[in-house]
Amino acid sequence: MSGALLADIGGTNARFALASSDPSTPALLPDSVQVFAVADFPSLADAARHYLDRTGATPDQGVFAVAGRVDGDEARITNHPWVISSERTRIALGLTHLRLVNDFAAQAMAVSLLQPADVVPIGGVRWNGWNDSGDRTYAIIGAGTGLGVGALLRREGRYYPLQTEGGHVSFAPGTPEEIEVLQRLSGEFGRVSNERLLSGSGLVNLHRALSQIAGEDPGPLQPQDITAMAREGDVRCLRAIDVFCAVFGAAAGDLVLTLGAWDGVFLPGGLVPKLMPWLAHSGFRQRFEHKGRFSPTMARVPTLAVTHAQPGLLGAAALAARLEPAG
Repeated sequence: MSGALLADIGGTNARFALASSDPSTPALLPDSVQVFAVADFPSLADAARHYLDRTGATPDQGVFAVAGRVDGDEARITNHPWVISSERTRIALGLTHLRLVNDFAAQAMAVSLLQPADVVPIGGVRWNGWNDSGDRTYAIIGAGTGLGVGALLRREGRYYPLQTEGGHVSFAPGTPEEIEVLQRLSGEFGRVSNERLLSGSGLVNLHRALSQIAGEDPGPLQPQDITAMAREGDVRCLRAIDVFCAVFGAAAGDLVLTLGAWDGVFLPGGLVPKLMPWLAHSGFRQRFEHKGRFSPTMARVPTLAVTHAQPGLLGAAALAARLEPAG
């Protein structure tokens, strides 16, 4: 592989980088990361061409991780109107090979390259990194513009990422207050998925529902408004974040049970770093562990907030290392 173009495409930002040319040690080339707003470009190909023109790079292959389901040659961004064809994009960029993957397949592969310094434990269970050769199963769930869900399996020394749309499973309330929130959101959306609460827009939905339950009209807010007001001590915003963290913990625990991911769950996503001042002191871990007869087992499972700056691109680099050499 003489060079690979990497992309991590969400509903808000398009992140690009170049992979190192040594497939045995996947990594991002220093100073190659650039971030653009997806709203500034009519297509992924236009955004990628803009990046290549700015950098002067001439890669021959690419791995693009996209926040949506990949169906054969095509992918649709769940929270943005882009529809992406891998073949048309490949031709437009002059690449010999282009692989489209779900963004949480890339997030999962990033786990294979993370070190303990790249994560912050939520709760008292720590992770010692890849310090053995055994089989492992990890869950990945991250909140950003949407809610991404994936998994990473290590079997006989090889890593296998699982691509899922698990962020769209149905929300299961765990308290009377959350039942009231579900009733409010059901009236607005019909079916309520976890993403309707556990995302940037989900934090807004949650704050609005809690305000309505209290007989208040919060007016139009953005996620950053809620976190800023919480830092200033706003009671309703603080409550919205508390409930968000509790629901996040419950959903992460359900994912561990579903996958048998007893080795740990990783929490990437753009919203997680913004919530770190509250996450460790919230009900996240309590709700994560609160799984009836499996509570003692869940108490031994680490929950790890990812602090690496670009895990999606790092995972794309790991996937790029698997590509056959061009030509």
